[in-house]
Amino acid sequence: MSEPVIVGVDGSDSSLQAVTWAAREATLRNAPLRLVHVTLRWAYDVPLVPQPAHWGPAAESASRRLLRHASERALTAAPTVTVSTEIADGATAEAIIAAAETAQMIVVGSRGRGGFAGLLLGSVSHALAGRSPCPVVVVGEPHTGPRTEIAVGVTGRPGQEGTLEFAFHEATLRGLSLRMVHAWTHPAVRVPGDMQPLVFDLEGVGQEEARLLAESIGGWRERFPDVPVAEQVVHEHPARALIDASASAELVVVGAPGSAWTLGSTVHALLPHAHAPVAVIQHARRV
Repeated sequence: MSEPVIVGVDGSDSSLQAVTWAAREATLRNAPLRLVHVTLRWAYDVPLVPQPAHWGPAAESASRRLLRHASERALTAAPTVTVSTEIADGATAEAIIAAAETAQMIVVGSRGRGGFAGLLLGSVSHALAGRSPCPVVVVGEPHTGPRTEIAVGVTGRPGQEGTLEFAFHEATLRGLSLRMVHAWTHPAVRVPGDMQPLVFDLEGVGQEEARLLAESIGGWRERFPDVPVAEQVVHEHPARALIDASASAELVVVGAPGSAWTLGSTVHALLPHAHAPVAVIQHARRV
C-alpha cells in the first residue's frame, strides 16, 4: 500500500473542508487517507498530577465522535478511499509532523475552531508548512468559478526542483494545464555578489526574466510532454501574482525557500488570501 495522505482534523468547518479535499486527493493518488486529531492536554508541556478528569474518557469519546464524523465526510466525497483514524497527544504541529514521517502529503484547514482550546489547525498551518517532511496543502474557504489549471510560482533560482516536480505530477493526475508564474520586482540576481542597478529598462528586464523562466522549465517540459504549459511573467510582487492566478486555479504550488522555521514572505502573504488550496513544498524536502 502506498504512503497515506494525512489530514489534520479539529472539528472546525475549515478542517472538514480539508478532509473533503484530502479524500479526493488520496483517491487520485490511489493512497489511503489517515485522519489525525490532536488532543492538546497542556500547551506548555507542564505535567499536571493528577490530570483534570475531563482529559480522560470523556475527551477520548468526544475525539472519536469527531473522527467518525470526519470519516463520514471523507467517504461522502470519495466513496472508494480507505480511511483510518488516529488520536495523537501533544502540541499539534509536532504531533501531525510525527504522524506524517511516512506520509506523502499533509492536508490542513486554514483556520481552527477559534479560542485558546481550539488553536489546533489555524495556528499551526504555517508551522506545518515550514517544518513538514513532505508537501503540505492548506485548504481555505471554497470559492466558486471554473478551475481549469494549476498555478505554480517559479523563481528561476536553484532549489525549486521539488516544487516543479510536484506541480507537474499534480497536473498529470488531474489532466490540467500548468500556469508557470514568474513575478519580479527587480532584475534577477544571477550569482552571489551581483549588484542591483538603480535604474533599469523595464521592457528589457522583462524579456530577460522571460528567458530565465523558459530556461528554468525547459527540461520539465521534456519530462512531461503531455502537460500543457503557459508561461506568465509579470512585474509584480510574487504573492500578488499568485493570488491573482489562484482565481482560476484548482491548486497553487509554491516553494518555501527559507529554513525549516521560515516560510518566506511570499508564502506568508499567499496563504490567507489565495482563492484555491495552496501546496507548500520545502526546498530539499521529499515530494
